[in-house]
Amino acid sequence: MADEKEKKYLLGNDAVAHACLEAGIDFASGYPGTPSSEVIDRLRAKKDPWYYVEWSVNEKVAFENALAAGWCGLRSIVTMKHVGLNVAADPLMTSSYTGTNGGFVILSADDPFAHSSQNEQDSRMYAKFAQIPCLDPSNVQTAHDYIKSAWDISEKFKLPVLFRPTTRICHSKSDVLLGDENPSTKKGAFNKNPKQYVVIPANTRPLHVALTKKQPEVAKYLVEAGYNTAEIRGKKAVIAGGISISYVEEIIPEDVSFIKIGAYPIDSVWLSEIISKHTEVLVIEELMPVIEEAVRQVAGTVTVHGKLDGYLPHEGEFSPLTVASAFEKAGFAKNPFTTLPAPAEVPVRPPILCSGCLHRSVFYAIKKVFKDGIFPSDIGCYTLGLQMGSVDTTICMGASVTVGSGISHSIEGAEVVSTIGDSTFLHTGVNGLINAVYNGANQTIIILDNRITAMTGHQPNPNTGLTAAGIASPKISLEEIARACGVSFVESVDPYDLTHLLATLREAKEKKGVKVIIAKQPCVIMNKRLGIKRSKYVVDETRCTKCGACLKYGCPAIETDSNGAALTTNLCTGCGVCADICPAGAIRKGGAKE
Repeated sequence: MADEKEKKYLLGNDAVAHACLEAGIDFASGYPGTPSSEVIDRLRAKKDPWYYVEWSVNEKVAFENALAAGWCGLRSIVTMKHVGLNVAADPLMTSSYTGTNGGFVILSADDPFAHSSQNEQDSRMYAKFAQIPCLDPSNVQTAHDYIKSAWDISEKFKLPVLFRPTTRICHSKSDVLLGDENPSTKKGAFNKNPKQYVVIPANTRPLHVALTKKQPEVAKYLVEAGYNTAEIRGKKAVIAGGISISYVEEIIPEDVSFIKIGAYPIDSVWLSEIISKHTEVLVIEELMPVIEEAVRQVAGTVTVHGKLDGYLPHEGEFSPLTVASAFEKAGFAKNPFTTLPAPAEVPVRPPILCSGCLHRSVFYAIKKVFKDGIFPSDIGCYTLGLQMGSVDTTICMGASVTVGSGISHSIEGAEVVSTIGDSTFLHTGVNGLINAVYNGANQTIIILDNRITAMTGHQPNPNTGLTAAGIASPKISLEEIARACGVSFVESVDPYDLTHLLATLREAKEKKGVKVIIAKQPCVIMNKRLGIKRSKYVVDETRCTKCGACLKYGCPAIETDSNGAALTTNLCTGCGVCADICPAGAIRKGGAKE
């Protein structure tokens, strides 16, 4: 890079965000999702940005906003995690037909090993499906460099470009060579062209033909531009893509050829020529055998090892040890890690709800009132209600409402209680609620309203009252939305008021149809950041009967002393629910504010 002049130690997503500034972006939109969230977070944190930035209500909305900006000749980016690309798949599949006038980049961060996801899908498959270029970085530096050049590729071929970092790149840190920011002064303009933008069948058919014709040219360019390279060093070869390239670099012998795949589609002519120079090839890539399938199509008599013959797993995140084991199995090199001592046993530390989290009291109350209930839930912090026995299903964003509706129609008399967060409700829950009311479902829906998108890093949403840029916006009324959807029973409760919460749940239980309860209490972490404090609670040892009722509640701020009596710790945030639970009245307000 000609303009490199500064080296900084950066998180992968920070390096990506800086590259966006170097590329002179004009428009950024996205929906929070680990491991992608920090990119928009960093872009919206810039003081006086020259570009527009927003958190959208879901990935489809974000995608269509950014695509429109690309149609207007601007450089745009949309960010999401891999499962978010499912939500945006509808416009994705057609955006390759319409193309773009300005550069349009789709950041879809994959999560091998499902560190914080419900599946391990491979976004490269979407790029292949949509017939668009895909850039697959191998480390933090290439993540920075690739996305900076992604807009050039998009503008050259008039196609969206998919950028696919993984968790290990997004959330690793490294020294990164940076260039200067390049503020854009572009003004968007929409040039009407129905044959390009109105995808009726008569227009779609020639657009598809044009898209298909671009593929060989794109593949050839990716080799010429240095994204896909080959070092011929022997009769055996290793072919790797993405983060696996970095693992291979640590152990590959000098007499083994190394083919690096950093972008797709792969030029089959180039690949065939490279493969023909070898007798045996080992393909290393995380998740789907995308490269391996391309290799096997052109391999001829060359022996190919990879996922399809069991040399490497289809699932999970790789490591140098995974790669070394494959090397040894294929006879390429001995495994240098076999003499390493076994790792020390580390105590299991499962994630738990924070002290004072509103979700805990709601889940506690649900189990009290709906002892035989079925509890569909959703994607968010509240999925941890699983540990309290109050979560029976979790599939994807918004599915708690629709799964609950389906169960209610499938099991006569079922007591269905669905839980969903405020941001998730606005993401894809509203349509499910409309459907439930329209089709006469019998379920209780609890919207867990903590005023923020908490699990992914406390990003604002339409219920927060602030945009991504920090500009005040009208707060959405969840109550009015529910009533507008046709719900007659709509109640708001303070989840810290356990008595009222239990009474409202009992009332809902007695009614038929769709009932909506909105549990309102700001996220305790946000309260701490805003300096909002409550008085802590303490235990009167003389009244504690050691019954354990407070301990069963599961709050991490409650422990026992050496005699088995309950006590509260510094983690107490002053919610007071434990005081309502204690049958002996041994817990009372009395500590310093926290």
